[in-house]
Amino acid sequence: MSDPNAAPPPGGYPPPQPGYQPAPTGLPLSAEQEKQYSFWAHLGGIIGFLPSLIIYLVFKDRSNPANPIQVRNEAKEALNWQITITIASIVVSIVVSIISGIVLAAALAAGGYGVGVGLTGLLGLIAWVPWIYNVVISIVAAVTVNGGQPGYRYPFAFRFIK
Repeated sequence: MSDPNAAPPPGGYPPPQPGYQPAPTGLPLSAEQEKQYSFWAHLGGIIGFLPSLIIYLVFKDRSNPANPIQVRNEAKEALNWQITITIASIVVSIVVSIISGIVLAAALAAGGYGVGVGLTGLLGLIAWVPWIYNVVISIVAAVTVNGGQPGYRYPFAFRFIK
């Protein structure tokens, strides 16, 4: 049994055991795989930023520089868009909540509870606008990339990841 308080061997960690092989980094993706993962990076935006983040982290180093549709660039663009739309959704939800509270308080003060609830419900529909726009634009991006056109750029996306 080894002593847990013993000093590490000189040079740091002990040498690897015989037969040890480091994990392979993976072969470069084929053109069809690049297209497929790029498609899913964009389309996955319908459910949030995780699909594009996972595809970016897993396949960015396996992207083939000779291929015009590169998973690295497409997933990065999709991830930047998803971060932007997430921030926009949060801001819209906060603004709608504040305005709804003001409208409801004014309606209650005026004695029109039904009108206040109705207006608040209509304002609540505005909070869905960023998500609906995200669904439409993600589908457009996925279809564009799947059609063989590389380098889809989302409108109004901040470039958080360079």
